[in-house]
Amino acid sequence: MISFVITAFRFIRALIAGFKDPEFKGLFFFVLIILLSGTIFYSQIEKWSLLDSLYFSTTTLTTVGYGDLAPKTDIGKIFTIIYLFVGIGVILGFVNIVAHHTNNQNPMNQFFGSNKNKEDKNEKKKQAEF
Repeated sequence: MISFVITAFRFIRALIAGFKDPEFKGLFFFVLIILLSGTIFYSQIEKWSLLDSLYFSTTTLTTVGYGDLAPKTDIGKIFTIIYLFVGIGVILGFVNIVAHHTNNQNPMNQFFGSNKNKEDKNEKKKQAEF
């Protein structure tokens, strides 16, 4: 339980820190728009509740796909295909940038410095020598 609280706290700190980054803000709002559009679409076309629609949109884009809900209409199936191709890339980009900000918030990385920074400095030294 304690590790969950610590992880959740680090995640929230990373989200807050991420809003200083314009790329993060853009991806965050794009993810919200994609989830909102999927939720509205499935609610209207498949006649699901808003919660079921959001649940399906989230499990679909995160590739979890429990299989308890599935589109029944042809237009719903076509939308889901397009939704997957567009949404998975955006979600992966967002998860990547959240992970980057989470790693930057890690106290151990702040104290010792990350390996990436050390590698970048070593690479710059090598380039300067030539």
